[in-house]
Amino acid sequence: MKRRAVAATGNRGKLEEIRRLLAPLDIELVAQSELGIEPPEETGASFVENALLKARHAAARARLPAIADDSGLAVDALQGRPGIHSARYAGPQATDAANTGKLLRELEGLSGNERSASFHCVAVCVASAEDSAPLVARGVWPGRILERPRGHGGFGYDPVFYDPAAGKAAAEMSAEEKDAASHRGRAFRRLAELLAARGIGEGS
Repeated sequence: MKRRAVAATGNRGKLEEIRRLLAPLDIELVAQSELGIEPPEETGASFVENALLKARHAAARARLPAIADDSGLAVDALQGRPGIHSARYAGPQATDAANTGKLLRELEGLSGNERSASFHCVAVCVASAEDSAPLVARGVWPGRILERPRGHGGFGYDPVFYDPAAGKAAAEMSAEEKDAASHRGRAFRRLAELLAARGIGEGS
């Protein structure tokens, strides 16, 4: 019988990625929105703090193990911004287009390596809200910011994030290509290894 866990996200694109990445595990992943759980205010000072805050919040309300991540874009020329504020860079209710537009305006006049950036992701799993030994995994995806959007896939900053190894914007990649290269793919593959080591694996 599949083990049930709550995914502490309301972002449909992110939820689809997490479900794909954890598909080899014997887990039924339920979105917190399906259980009527509203997300908490993200008051952490780091990706780890925010990921754990979201996971513990969902676990407490669902009374289930919870899986969460916190991720964002760090631009070198902006001293690591937008960082933990990536989803709300242009304001509390900002759209992806508004966030991307603000970022591109801030980088006007810069070119080449001056536009270097990296996506960061911390993925966590808590057995309960009080779990004192949560599983924590990290992933980083290096690249640079394009001068204008490219591609129609993905979400967030994907249309302006260029992966030199692939020669494509994240929004131009297939789901398989993105999962193989991305910060979230790297973090959740590591989390899957940690879960399997705890006996929550394929066929468990």
